[in-house]
Amino acid sequence: MIIKSLKQLYEVLLAEQGPSGWWPADSKEEILLGAVLVQNTNWQNAAYSLENLKQLTAFSPTKLASLDQDTIMEAIRPSGFYRNKSRGIYELLRWLQKWNFEYLTAADTLNNELRDELLSLHGIGQETADVLLLYVFDQPVFVSDTYARRLFEKLAPRTSYPTYQSLARKLPQAQMAAFSLAEAQDFHGQIDEFGKLWLRGGDRFFDSFLKDF
Repeated sequence: MIIKSLKQLYEVLLAEQGPSGWWPADSKEEILLGAVLVQNTNWQNAAYSLENLKQLTAFSPTKLASLDQDTIMEAIRPSGFYRNKSRGIYELLRWLQKWNFEYLTAADTLNNELRDELLSLHGIGQETADVLLLYVFDQPVFVSDTYARRLFEKLAPRTSYPTYQSLARKLPQAQMAAFSLAEAQDFHGQIDEFGKLWLRGGDRFFDSFLKDF
């Protein structure tokens, strides 16, 4: 069976798995921090660091912006790579002071320009930039994370991150335009839920409901 579009893939995943309920956070500030903290670690370790930052600031934008890098570094030790991540979080919080979420999530804000700005910040790579666009700045983009790449290696020829991004940005900004913001966010969650169950460890893809696609 052939899947002809990203939207069709999403519909197959949704029908089999139900809504993903992704991302686990109560505010954009928490998502923003979590996206940096979870790099190169598991979510449990990132959650310890998030809890420390929550105790310090309650995720208040004003209190977060007042943190110095040393304070951030001590708070986020459980997530590992804390020197590098503390610099990234510090720069990201300084950058956000120039803007506000209402402007950055406005319909006329071009996501390519915003993505380039995010990529210019320390510690923000392509995947993290796309996660922030999708969950913080309300842009319905495709996130080509590890599970997405593993899935597409089963469904389509092996290729690189930029080429996967081309798949979901050129050929299909048209395709992603078929997604509402909520669907685009859920799509990322669907792929990660599928990946955790069928693509991790021993790789059981050929036992999964997508094996004939």
